[in-house]
Amino acid sequence: MTDFSEQHRLRPITVAGPILASTAFVMELTMLPLLLALIQSDLNLSVAQLAWVFNIYAAAVAAAVLAGGWLGDALGSRRVFIAGAILFAAGAIGASQAEDYGVLLLARMVQGTGGGLFSPLVPVLLTGATPQRPGRILIVWGSIAGFVAAFGPLLGSVLVTVSGWQIVFWVFAAIAILALLFAPVLPSAMPPKESRPKLPGLGPLLRAGRLWCVFLYVFCTYGAVAFFLFDLPLEIDAAGHGTQFMGVVLAVLWLSFATSGTLMRNAVDGRLLWPITLAGPVLIAAGFALALWPFAPLSYIVAAVAVGMGFACTNAPSTQLVLHFAPQGMRAISTSLDITFARLGGVMTVTLLARSDPAYVIGGILLLSSLAIAAALRCVHRD
Repeated sequence: MTDFSEQHRLRPITVAGPILASTAFVMELTMLPLLLALIQSDLNLSVAQLAWVFNIYAAAVAAAVLAGGWLGDALGSRRVFIAGAILFAAGAIGASQAEDYGVLLLARMVQGTGGGLFSPLVPVLLTGATPQRPGRILIVWGSIAGFVAAFGPLLGSVLVTVSGWQIVFWVFAAIAILALLFAPVLPSAMPPKESRPKLPGLGPLLRAGRLWCVFLYVFCTYGAVAFFLFDLPLEIDAAGHGTQFMGVVLAVLWLSFATSGTLMRNAVDGRLLWPITLAGPVLIAAGFALALWPFAPLSYIVAAVAVGMGFACTNAPSTQLVLHFAPQGMRAISTSLDITFARLGGVMTVTLLARSDPAYVIGGILLLSSLAIAAALRCVHRD
């Protein structure tokens, strides 16, 4: 059994498994919106049913991610990572074979549970495999995720045009299975029994008022972005612009996200943190308004740019604030809750706003943006 002190001798191949699994996890987020209209047509689903095809995965991730980190510390990160990747691949294969709504929902739930289990362990395994240069591997990981997010929709739009929506789920499964092939070379050390984590007392967490303001901010902003990813592809399909144009719009969104994040990477550590945090909800709301312009398809492109920029303004800053306001010794559970609140925000927003007329949607997004701004302003006040 490999000891952590010996990890400097491990080959670089040890990072392949976590990076591949993370790639599949990112691809699900960026490529699934391409499939929605095709799934709806193929399985004859209502918009409400389609919303749950979208939501059930996010709800499963939100629940499983809370267990993933804790189980990784208690049972060993490699074991839980392998279990999560197996479930993710099995769920993706099940979704590719689904011929009715119930089977597809069950498959998506299994896939989301797997993704929630392994996703919080990816940075743990990456830094554990390269302890001599942890910062470098995290930068490499982030860069790969950015490229996948940006170019995945373009690849997906070609695949679904040629082979149907099922092929994308086969791609998810294939990448997860490939990640499992590299799992045997991951560090396998188990923590000593006496040092395995116990469930922490929640008092300090419950009393961390500003941390909960950040969670509200994350719930609102991610909820708005998730609804944009759900609704815009359906609008594009209804307007008759086709899957390949949809792929271009989604690629523009993620390129805007990645580019904005790169440009802001130094600014979020200084006095610009708060202006950036406040700008995020404004840009997201502006993206929804821009999507209503009567200048389609240009309006969809401009809207995607605005939402991508807004998401970049909320994503890293909110994580930074979670780590800043987390009680001592509770950073891991705080970051897990961060992911959970983000996914639950998406589930609730899609559920409430699906099938709504544009005026109701804009009103809901404005409410979410206002709540996010109020929560961020509350965090500005220092003790």
